[in-house]
Amino acid sequence: MRDLICITDPGQEQAVALLAILASPEDFRIKAIVASAGNTTLDHTVENVFKVLELAGEPGRGIPVHRGVPKPLLRPLVTAAHVHGETGLDGYDFPPVTGTAEDESGVAAIIRLCREAAAREPHSLTIAQFSSMTTLAVALTEAPDIAEGIAEIVMMAGAYFEVGNITPAAEFNIYVDPHAASIVLESGIPIVMLPLDITHQLRNTRARLDAFSALGTEPGRAVDAMLTFSETFDLEKYGWDGAPLHGPVVPLYLLRPELFHGRQINARIETASELTMGMLVADWWQITDLPKNIFYARDVDADPFYAELLSRIARL
Repeated sequence: MRDLICITDPGQEQAVALLAILASPEDFRIKAIVASAGNTTLDHTVENVFKVLELAGEPGRGIPVHRGVPKPLLRPLVTAAHVHGETGLDGYDFPPVTGTAEDESGVAAIIRLCREAAAREPHSLTIAQFSSMTTLAVALTEAPDIAEGIAEIVMMAGAYFEVGNITPAAEFNIYVDPHAASIVLESGIPIVMLPLDITHQLRNTRARLDAFSALGTEPGRAVDAMLTFSETFDLEKYGWDGAPLHGPVVPLYLLRPELFHGRQINARIETASELTMGMLVADWWQITDLPKNIFYARDVDADPFYAELLSRIARL
C-alpha cells in the first residue's frame, strides 16, 4: 500500500490515470490530490479533478482536493486547449460537479503531509507528478525538510530520444515551468522519469479504445470518449494508428514496474535559452561524471500495459 499525493492538471489522459488509481484502493492510499495549472487554467483543473472523482463514485470517500499554484514561477502560463479543449476535459458529457476544494493550499498540504510522513516513517510518501512542477517546487523551496517524507517522485515528463512535443526541444510538462522542473530534479529526492520516449510507444488504437467501451460501464465509455476527443490533434500531427498515451504511465509504473525499462542517468533542464527552453539535457550515454539524479525509462511493454490499464478501469 502506497501513500500517494497526486499533482495533476486533467487532461483526458490524466483523467484516465486518476481513474486507474481510484480503482486500486488496495495499492494506493490517496492522501491528497493537488490540481495544477497546465493543460488548462487552475479553475478548470480543480473542477476536472472533481469530475473524475464523481465519475468513479468517489465524492463521499473524502479525498481532499487542493488548489496548486496558478501560474509558473517566472514565465507566462502556457496551456494545451488545442489538444484538450477549453475545459481541458472535453469529449465526455460530465454532470455538474458537487465537490469543492479545501481551504488549505496545495503547497501547504504537500508540506504538511510530507512532514507527517517523515515523523511517522521517513521516506514513505510517493509523489505522483502528472503536470507542471510549480506547486511541488514551491513546497520544496519553502520547506526543504519535506524531502525526508518523500520516498520517490514518479513523473510523466521530459524526452530525450523523442525530444519535444510543444516546441522542437521541449516536452510540455517541463516547458510549462522549466525553472520549477529544475528545482525538482536538483532536489536530491529519488525520481522516476516517464518521458515521451515511452508514451509514444503507447498508442490508443481504435481496438484499444473500443475495449474500454466494451466494458459496458460509464467509466469505460468515458475513457473511450475522452481519449477519442484528445487524439484528434495527435493523429494529424504524428500520422500514427493511435495517439500516444501519457498520464497512465505513472500509476502503471507504480503497479507494474517490470513493464518499464531504463537506467539511472543525470538530467538537467535548460532554463536560459529561448530556443531550447525546457529541454531535458539527458546524459543517457554517461558522457559526464555528474551524479545520476533520475531513473529514465526508455522502453515499455505496450500490450501488457494496456491489458493492466483495462483491468483496472473494469473495476469501477
